[in-house]
Amino acid sequence: MQNVMAEQQAYSDNGLLLDAREQNVPRGVVTAHPLVIERAKGSEVWDVEGNRYLDFVGGIGVLNVGHNHPAVVNAVTKQLGLVSHACFQVVAYPGYIELAQRLNTLVGKGEDFKSVFFTSGAEAVENAVKIARAHTNRSGIIAFDGAFHGRTLLGCTLTGMSQPYKQNFGPFASEVYRLPYPNAFHGVSDDDCLQALEQLFAVQILPERVAAIIIEPVQGDGGFLPAGANFMQALRRITEKHGIVLILDEVQTGFGRTGTLFAFEQLGITPDLVTVAKSLGGGLPISGVVGKAAIMDAPLPGGLGGTYGGNALGCAAALAVLDLLENDNLLARSNQLGEQLNARLQQLAEKYACIGEVRGVGFMQAVEIIDFETKRPDAAMTQKILDCACQEGLLLIKCGLHRNVVRFLAPLVTTDSQLEEALHIFDIALARASGRLG
Repeated sequence: MQNVMAEQQAYSDNGLLLDAREQNVPRGVVTAHPLVIERAKGSEVWDVEGNRYLDFVGGIGVLNVGHNHPAVVNAVTKQLGLVSHACFQVVAYPGYIELAQRLNTLVGKGEDFKSVFFTSGAEAVENAVKIARAHTNRSGIIAFDGAFHGRTLLGCTLTGMSQPYKQNFGPFASEVYRLPYPNAFHGVSDDDCLQALEQLFAVQILPERVAAIIIEPVQGDGGFLPAGANFMQALRRITEKHGIVLILDEVQTGFGRTGTLFAFEQLGITPDLVTVAKSLGGGLPISGVVGKAAIMDAPLPGGLGGTYGGNALGCAAALAVLDLLENDNLLARSNQLGEQLNARLQQLAEKYACIGEVRGVGFMQAVEIIDFETKRPDAAMTQKILDCACQEGLLLIKCGLHRNVVRFLAPLVTTDSQLEEALHIFDIALARASGRLG
């Protein structure tokens, strides 16, 4: 009996569990906050000691519909009693086909589109590259500085940050080329990036050898940097001129995060391929590539797949998520919350000199933290802010090339009172990190 009680005590203490984590989990897997959570609902989580936190990370953009949404839980529970897994390459099941139909309509908007499903965002990206190469019979892929496209070998290659993602993991995949990404705050204009593309064509690879350009319409881990409509439309014209597949990585921006179902809807373009994951599954692992049918059909039979790709439980969750986005007014809510968050962050930027810029689209907002004297990125201050916020009950994480950007990825079901509470805590965290409070 004493052993049972001791075991129960061990699993109700953050410190003991984190000690066990350090002994049993490799250091390469970072946990941003020294917490072990036991349950979650909506925009809130509770650790094993019963402490409540506002979760403005949302599984890094996975939980746009919130933790444990009843509709998602019910859909998965129902599916679990029917088919949990069969592998779509062996036998088909209704959820996979229905999910493909719905995404093809939502992305294609009347054009002939097709979808294939996988497990992770990195898998979606890798398969989008395979599809583009099969369609064009070309090898070159162009990606951007600051991009994040996953942790697999090709994902690391496409990712435009050396640390912590590349380390000593090479040699990396070949035939990947890189461009600067627009960043007005740091003096990188749309024209700078387009001229760099022309220089790339002239110096490194002919456009006739480029299979695809892959880009995040709003960079996620790169610092919540939006690519404007003018830039994206120019990029679309260039890819169409040269027969290059335009892949939009909407893994983090998708499913309402930017105020529309997909960020590209605000840019006046139609991509050739779109990668999706994260909030598609409402907490379950599912990803996909949605694209123009003629391009999607390029790989021969057997060229695409994966044992767990489009798992039946993931498909059921995804269908429930789409229902919620369509029926619960969550896109309008994303815009409303985004406006409120941006306005309050702008007020805080006037109050605290360490905030260099507030930026974002919809409910995908961030602040860049700088040294107010040198105006250079201040990663140390950023971490202090995150630590102080966590101590006060608000979970946030950082991003950006220099890890000096605080990003907000709260669920779209966040209430006005929760948002106000979070911003009050963030104000306190800024004050304490900057020395205004003891």
